[in-house]
Amino acid sequence: MDLEARSLQPNVKAVLLAKLREYKSDLNNLKSEHKRLASANSNQAARDDLLESGMADAMSVSANQRGRLMMSTERLNESSDTIKESRRTMLETEELGVSILQDLHQQRQSLLHANDTKEQLHGVDDNISKSKKILTNMSRRMSRNKWIISSIIVVLVVAIALILYFKLSK
Repeated sequence: MDLEARSLQPNVKAVLLAKLREYKSDLNNLKSEHKRLASANSNQAARDDLLESGMADAMSVSANQRGRLMMSTERLNESSDTIKESRRTMLETEELGVSILQDLHQQRQSLLHANDTKEQLHGVDDNISKSKKILTNMSRRMSRNKWIISSIIVVLVVAIALILYFKLSK
């Protein structure tokens, strides 16, 4: 994600890098809290053994202490669940961020390709304009040549008619 963010434009890059740093610090905080709570869970069995071995009689343990112990255990379990939920949410957010970056990359490539196509279309448009001018000039020359040939034919017909008239009239 860090490499993707660094390859973007400066105005977008700054925002994404700041968010990325924030997410990394949140991740580190959650990891350290998870480690702390996980070590507390593993030590809980040892604590229970010590508490039970230190008491000679199970009846001597007051109900108040037992209630506090149960409440602490419940809070610890709730904290573990909260950390797991936070971690799951963080992973989902990271996946969503990666997906968005991939979509943005594809859209950027599409825009760059569209720009190249636009430049190619301008070249084609210029070629079409040149072709149109050439065809217009050819059409004019063809019309002019028709008039010239028609004029020559008329002159030849008149010349033949005059020659025949003078030959027949002698």
